[in-house]
Amino acid sequence: MTCRLITLLFLLSVCHMNGQANTEVYLFDLSFENGNPILSNPKNISNNEGYDNQPSFLDDDTVLFSSTREDQTDILQLNINEGLTATWVTNTPTGSEYSPLKIPGKNAISAIRLDLDGLQRLYEYDLKTGKSTGISYLKIGYHLWYNKDILVCTVLVGNQMNLVVHNLKDKTNYTHQTNVGRSLHKIPGTDLISYISKKNNTWTINSLNPITGAIKKITNTYKNEEDVCWLDKNTLVTGSGKSMLTYDTQTEVAWDPIIRFEQEEINNITRIAVNKSRTRLAFVAEESPRVIVQKQLEAYNARDIDAFMDTYADNIKLYDFPNKVTMEGKAKMREHYSTFFKSTPDLYCEIKNRIVIGNKVIDEEYVTVNGSKISAVAIYEVENGKIVKVTFVD
Repeated sequence: MTCRLITLLFLLSVCHMNGQANTEVYLFDLSFENGNPILSNPKNISNNEGYDNQPSFLDDDTVLFSSTREDQTDILQLNINEGLTATWVTNTPTGSEYSPLKIPGKNAISAIRLDLDGLQRLYEYDLKTGKSTGISYLKIGYHLWYNKDILVCTVLVGNQMNLVVHNLKDKTNYTHQTNVGRSLHKIPGTDLISYISKKNNTWTINSLNPITGAIKKITNTYKNEEDVCWLDKNTLVTGSGKSMLTYDTQTEVAWDPIIRFEQEEINNITRIAVNKSRTRLAFVAEESPRVIVQKQLEAYNARDIDAFMDTYADNIKLYDFPNKVTMEGKAKMREHYSTFFKSTPDLYCEIKNRIVIGNKVIDEEYVTVNGSKISAVAIYEVENGKIVKVTFVD
């Protein structure tokens, strides 16, 4: 399939509400024009404060994803044809659920449960009653149902994940590769699954036959992106930043950009899922850098050190323009601002102008400090939902 850059056929409109989440799940209608994928009819189907992630399709018209409510993460089921009617599948006060998948031949789903005591296991959840039953004793990170008896999964070992074929009927496990990624998918029209190998600096997408154990490299990932999905047996799709790209395994040419989202709401596209009929596509995107920086500002004005630091990455660096490092690391920054907040009761920052360009937010600020007003410009850079760099211009 030859892919070309296509024009976005719709205007994506998502309101910036106070309850906007750190990550959101977006749903699109998927069609093809001369073999090229086209996305239309966009919907933010989570629109929720907190963590919304890991979409999968229960059937062509039903989406599952993990979603935050009341300080825990449960599985939400959403019926597309019934006005996006949502039903909670799980409600586990002692833990949270992630990565929901339909179990073959059952009116049930599987999901990873992380209990409050740190125990992480795979459970089955009856869709009618919500009753849960343990499936495996392995510490599974991500999983894929090859058939009703065989799971292909990533098992947590130390600081990495290993690719394991887990036979539930025979109660056997076989590790096929160490150090793999989270993206596991059946390759349509074949007996193979795909996974990401992280053994080398350049990550690769490989195929595995879970029965024979045969492994074959398909291609390199695009810039070590973690998530891929299959549009058909020859076409892979991935996300990178605000763009989506495809790769044709028949022509084996470079990854081909098919769409770029210019909207602020779409950032760092991950966790792509396509329904069986190839009529719908879902993915996860991070909130706008504008929202993250605004949360930082509100916490600053409230002198709330925990909320303030929560917007920053562990490797945060502060600069004086153009490139003089003045502070490095979250621990040092917390120590500095904790003292500053306590000693400055009249601290207040007012934004006069704000410009958003890609992952950068440029604020013209008036800051009140100990009775004085200071005019300054701050340039914030956001990656993976956190502020990683701030440059101050006097």
